[in-house]
Amino acid sequence: MDKVRDLASRNAAVIFTKSSCCMCHSIKTLFYELGASPAIHEIDREANGKEMEWALRGLGCNPTVPAVFIGGKWVGSAKDVLSLHLDGSLKQMLMEAKAIWF
Repeated sequence: MDKVRDLASRNAAVIFTKSSCCMCHSIKTLFYELGASPAIHEIDREANGKEMEWALRGLGCNPTVPAVFIGGKWVGSAKDVLSLHLDGSLKQMLMEAKAIWF
C-alpha cells in the first residue's frame, strides 16, 4: 500500500490502469484532451502488479482500475472521473493540482 501511495503522490495526476482496459484508455484520453500528462502505471505490466492491485483495493478502489489520483488524493474510478468532468470540476481539480495551467 505504501508503494501505491508513494507513486500516487509523486505527480499532480496519476492513473493506475491495465493495458487491456477500455475504460482506462478512455480516462487517459480524457486527461490528455484536457492538457494533462498524467503518470500512468499499468499494473498488469508491473512486476509487483498483483500487490499494487490489492493495495488499490485496500484504499477503497473498486473496481481497482482505472484508479485516478489528483494532487495525491484518490479521486475515484471511471464513473467518478466522468461525473467530475461533466459537472466541470475535474478541470478545476487538475488546475489546483498544477496538472494543467489554463
